[in-house]
Amino acid sequence: QAAKDLLADSFEQLGYQTENGVWRNCYLTGAQQLRNGGRELGSATWINADTTAFTQLIEGDLFADFPTLRFVIPHGGGAVPYHWGRYRGLADMLKRPPLTEHVMKNVFFYTCVYHRPGIALLLEVIDGNNILFGSEMIGAVRGIDPDTGHHFDDTRRYLDELPLEAGLRKRIFEGNVRRVFPRLDAALRARGR
Repeated sequence: QAAKDLLADSFEQLGYQTENGVWRNCYLTGAQQLRNGGRELGSATWINADTTAFTQLIEGDLFADFPTLRFVIPHGGGAVPYHWGRYRGLADMLKRPPLTEHVMKNVFFYTCVYHRPGIALLLEVIDGNNILFGSEMIGAVRGIDPDTGHHFDDTRRYLDELPLEAGLRKRIFEGNVRRVFPRLDAALRARGR
C-alpha cells in the first residue's frame, strides 16, 4: 500500500500541474483509485477521454508549436473512427487544415478494441501508418467472452483474423512503433534487432 500511496501522490501532483482537463481527470482518477480502490472507472472514463483529446487537438494548434510531438490515443481512438466524418466537418467548420495535415502527422491510435468489427473499422478509416498494435491483457474487461470463448481483451487475434497485406501487418506490429518511439527503435537496433 505504501507504494500505491506514493504513486497516488505523484499522480495527484501531475494532475494539479497539467493544464489539460483530460489528463487532469486521468491523473486524479488514478490517484483516487490507488488510494481508495473500489470499482475501476476505466471503460467510460477512458473512452470519453480518448475522444475528448482528439477533439481538443482539432480545436487547438499543438502540433504547430510542437511539430515533432507524437501523441498516442489508446482504445482505437475512442469514438474517433466511428465519427470520422464529424471530425472532418468540425475541422472544416473551424477553418482548420484537413485532419491529415492538422493532426494525423502526429496522432496515432492503438488497437485495443475488444471486437473484430471495431478493429476492422479502425483499419478502414484510419491510415495504417497511424495504427500501433496494443493489447490490454488484464485490461478493463477481464473475462471470457461467452460468444467466442476468448478473453475480451485479447486483441491480437482480431488482427490475425483480418486479411491484412504483409507490409501493413508489419507496420502495425513493429514499424509504426519504432517510428513513434525512436528511442525504443535505437535501443533495439543497438541489440541487433
